Amino acid sequence: MKRPQVIFFDAVGTLFGVRGSVGEVYGQLAQKHGVEVDSKQLNEAFYQQFKASPPCMFPEAKPTDIPRLEYRWWGAIASKTFRQVGVFDQFKNFSEFFSEVYSHFATAEPWIVYRDTVPTLERLRKLDIPLGIISNFDSRIHPVLKALNLSDYFSSITISTEAGVAKPDARIFQIALKKHDCAAEMAWHIGDSAKEDYEAAKLAGLRGILIDRDLQANRESK
Repeated sequence: MKRPQVIFFDAVGTLFGVRGSVGEVYGQLAQKHGVEVDSKQLNEAFYQQFKASPPCMFPEAKPTDIPRLEYRWWGAIASKTFRQVGVFDQFKNFSEFFSEVYSHFATAEPWIVYRDTVPTLERLRKLDIPLGIISNFDSRIHPVLKALNLSDYFSSITISTEAGVAKPDARIFQIALKKHDCAAEMAWHIGDSAKEDYEAAKLAGLRGILIDRDLQANRESK
């Protein structure tokens, strides 16, 4: 196995994940606004709306417009989520609630760094292998990585909203590779999605490595 010239990681679900669930976080913040809702139903509705939404990317947008478009994209998902569970009309001011939610997910509080993340990154840093991130996340990844003390490990961050293309499209991998002046066959990509990380990386010419966080969690719970 050749030593890679760069190793890319997915972000959410690979390096760190939501503390509890999105439904729990949404529900706790909704409660502060006087809205009671079952967190499990909310979580199911969120993921249904998330999967039904178009990719979070804006290929024709000016860089200065991207934060506004990201906010609007997530706002639509949140609105549809609470409408699906039938409590949207209970909010006195949903815009105010969503603003709080959006800002909350830019902090460390709703996230948890997986136990193997830092040891793995430390080992790779000692091997002097450059590391990067390729993620279908938005620009909040920058403050999140900093808040989680992970930003210093990565020399490049490539996200769908800034690249204008999202995984599993091979072009996002090509954009990331150019930042390191690296050929695809000399790079690895590690992620938790079989389609968007493992298969997409292989199709783009990289070595794909799949992490099964659900299997890992089950083993750790035994």
